[in-house]
Amino acid sequence: MGLINYTNEQYYEGPDGIWNSLDEDYGNYQFVSLKDIINNFIISYVGEGKVISKIKRTDVAFHAQRGIQEFNFDLLPSFKSQEIEIGPQLYMVLPQDYVNYVKLTWTDEQGLEHVIYPARKTSDPLPILQDSNYEYTFDENGEILYAQDSETWKRFKSNPVNKENNRNTNSGDLMTEHFLGRRYGLNPENSQSNGVFFIDQIKGLIHFSSDMVNRIVTLKYISDGLGTDEEMTVHKFAEEALYKYIAYAILSTRANTPEYIIARFKREKQAARRNAKLRLSNIKIEEITQVMRNKSKQIKH
Repeated sequence: MGLINYTNEQYYEGPDGIWNSLDEDYGNYQFVSLKDIINNFIISYVGEGKVISKIKRTDVAFHAQRGIQEFNFDLLPSFKSQEIEIGPQLYMVLPQDYVNYVKLTWTDEQGLEHVIYPARKTSDPLPILQDSNYEYTFDENGEILYAQDSETWKRFKSNPVNKENNRNTNSGDLMTEHFLGRRYGLNPENSQSNGVFFIDQIKGLIHFSSDMVNRIVTLKYISDGLGTDEEMTVHKFAEEALYKYIAYAILSTRANTPEYIIARFKREKQAARRNAKLRLSNIKIEEITQVMRNKSKQIKH
């Protein structure tokens, strides 16, 4: 029996029968749900005469979810994105399912994205309130009092990142002052006008420099793929790799499992992971050739 159990009309128009009304599930055939992964694994690997004689379904579900998490971090092309306009407060709240960021960009009038670089030499520390003698202040319970915003953050957001230098750069003395005994060239991370940001992990905020006000900013980030039931899917190119991951994880945590069995499934897991990575890299020879035709050497195919 085929895997597609709906008509073309149902696929393209969705449950409400209206074309592209956001209730369709376009492209879903390339993914396998977590429920199917668990069922297929139990059928293939669990039972009398098989590698795993007996196991609880909850154990398989746990290792399957851990596998989806690991694959989302460095194997599956599954980053998400959010777009907002930066207000005068100069911050953005981290998404609910945020794990790590891929990059931040701002969009110009032509719709092109410009990369925003991280500010590695600033932060938003916890500011302690002090009295006129620079001693700490306490509340009625004897706990230290803290200010709402730190002075570091206030000074960062109130000053532009790149100030114009009005000095005469043609002066020989000035050139000697800058270059004598130093490396030539600029640091690309700092010699740009796209703005900077830093992330406050404690407060869950992304802080931006003052030149980012009213700009459209896009955050591209990584999640673990377990936020909702709809997210718990695996690309079919990585399906076999997840089966090998679950089998190795179960066998390696069971007592009295022969070491040669564990070593065998470890090798199979690594090989399946490499194959999945190659498949998901989506390399097309025609696209590579088209790009390289602009170089000095012509590539034929």
